[in-house]
Amino acid sequence: RRFLTLLAASAAAAVALPAAADLPSLPETDPTAQALGYKADAAQVDAAKYPQHTAQQNCANCKFFQGAGASGPCQLFPGKSVSAKGWCAGYAARA
Repeated sequence: RRFLTLLAASAAAAVALPAAADLPSLPETDPTAQALGYKADAAQVDAAKYPQHTAQQNCANCKFFQGAGASGPCQLFPGKSVSAKGWCAGYAARA
């Protein structure tokens, strides 16, 4: 009985939370994206403005990225989906 209750609660929570595919893409024109220098393609990052950026850094290997595919949610941009190939100044390598 307890298992069925937990199963029902889990199913209800999964329905209530938006799936990553349901999140709108983060536009580079978004004010927060601009403040953090977000680019959907890390190869387009302005090296003069962001000298800390390296070719190995992208959203896919950042600790704030929560996706598993070509795009996904990011803790720095709640409610938006970012490109796995993207980058922003908030980048922090996964442990």
